[in-house]
Amino acid sequence: MTRKSRAIVGAGALAVVGALVLSGCGGSSFDEPTDAGDGGLTSSDDALTILIGSSGEAETTAVEEAVAAWSAESGVEAEVQVANDLSQQLAQGFAAGSPADLFYLSTDQIAGFASNGSLAAYGDMLSNKDDFYPSLVENFTVDGEFYCAPKDFSTLALIINTDLWAAAGLTEADIPTTWEELDAVSTALTTGGTVGLAFGTEYQRIGTFMAQAGGGLVVDGAAVADSTENVEALDYVKAGLEAGNFAYASDVGAGWGGEAFGKQLAAMVIEGNWIGGAMSNDFPDVNYLVAELPAGPAGPGTLQFTNCWGMAADSPNQEAALDLVEYLTTAEQQLAFSEAFGPMPSVASAADAWTEANPDLAAFLNGAEYAQFPPNADGASDVIADFNAQLEGLKTGDPAGILQSVQANLEAVVG
Repeated sequence: MTRKSRAIVGAGALAVVGALVLSGCGGSSFDEPTDAGDGGLTSSDDALTILIGSSGEAETTAVEEAVAAWSAESGVEAEVQVANDLSQQLAQGFAAGSPADLFYLSTDQIAGFASNGSLAAYGDMLSNKDDFYPSLVENFTVDGEFYCAPKDFSTLALIINTDLWAAAGLTEADIPTTWEELDAVSTALTTGGTVGLAFGTEYQRIGTFMAQAGGGLVVDGAAVADSTENVEALDYVKAGLEAGNFAYASDVGAGWGGEAFGKQLAAMVIEGNWIGGAMSNDFPDVNYLVAELPAGPAGPGTLQFTNCWGMAADSPNQEAALDLVEYLTTAEQQLAFSEAFGPMPSVASAADAWTEANPDLAAFLNGAEYAQFPPNADGASDVIADFNAQLEGLKTGDPAGILQSVQANLEAVVG
């Protein structure tokens, strides 16, 4: 096995911003409306404001440079603003009737903003709409309307410490492709102060097992949290926690899976491609590879996370905003963003170039073919937060009972 990250194709070939307390105000102000151009979008000479929640200097600089290049080409002035608290600043802008024209928007915010009229639904107007991965389009579709362009995405994969792997006598042939094999290798890797597999105390990691069992939280608009498939998944995780070959990152003294992995408190973790930055910056001497998550009883499964370019219903220059979104979501520009700060492009036309540039991370992109996403219904984030609180006690708890509680809460949200 080679040093640093190396992808192994297994079975099946930026943290999301928090839930938002939505303003009771709608998206339309009482001001005289701006003239609408073709397609019903507003058009004016107004400059654009773009509000982002940045992961750091690299992301901020990359977005600023891309927007500046578009501005020079289009002749439309545009300014990037970096939010200290994106959710709060979005809420304040909508409440005041003066939101940013474009902004990062997470899947757990879209339904609430759409229902109170704050968003412009422009997705079907995009010239490149057919290039986005279908599951990402579904992420940002509410009541049949495709609202906004996915700006990038990430999936979860299995991150393996190759030095600990070799020390346990394991070879490349032992990369787990099934739950049974995951049990075996995580047991072999559990020694002293190192657990075989660690992950966060949350649905956003444990949900991968639910997907692999053939379950999930919402299917075809219906709550299915208490399905037999989900019970099987949580039973499996509970057994690993009880046996000690699985552990929550917090239980081994880490704030998240990347820290547990970097400090070698865990030989394997379930994490997204954002772990690469943490390893390079904080744990450069830890050697690792990236593999697709093992398949469960129903096949491969993972979760995906994404944001879109939200557009304000109150923007006086939506035509220019749409043009900017199309510029920012081209394959060329998304590949530049990926090189600058790590996300995967949301358009399929960039897949081959991205894989060629990041062969060690190919497992993350492979997961796009079968990834599930957290439900995007208004209020779903509160249900997931409660689910996560209950998962803290999974090791000694009742999986079926936990899921029955989640089912009741989820039914109240998805109806």
